[in-house]
Amino acid sequence: MQITYSPIGIIHSPFTQLSGMPIQPTSESSAEGKIEIYPKFSNGLKSLEGFSHIYLLYHLHKAAPAKLRLKPFLDDEIHGVFATRAPRRPNPIGLSLVNITRVDENFIFVENIDVLNGTPLLDLKPYIPEFEDANEIRVGWVEKSKGKVRQKKSDERFLDE
Repeated sequence: MQITYSPIGIIHSPFTQLSGMPIQPTSESSAEGKIEIYPKFSNGLKSLEGFSHIYLLYHLHKAAPAKLRLKPFLDDEIHGVFATRAPRRPNPIGLSLVNITRVDENFIFVENIDVLNGTPLLDLKPYIPEFEDANEIRVGWVEKSKGKVRQKKSDERFLDE
């Protein structure tokens, strides 16, 4: 089965190189950015300005080929890719939760972006806390890295070898 997606827009950010980028939107080095929705999809932005946050789903267009076991940014031990948010995935799809500052025509201005400039946007969805209500959350191996994500930046570990 073949699955094909086409971008609905492009993500603009100050990050032009993979190395040195924030690894998550909560990083101290995350920044302001702009999401450009292609004009043919701009009618889909109606009522978005009433939300404070959106999930961005995007194609990791600069990601190296998938590795099923790897060392994530927050640990020096090897983990399965599906137990991480590492970019070297069988389907290179990224996910970020960002703050909306304003919507202007086909542009969404955001804060806390952690995405490479020029990244193709596949979809976006509003963050709705009532839909995301999870109880008794466990975070696996990440528990020992609590508090480190805010200062951690990407390095070259996921560039093509």
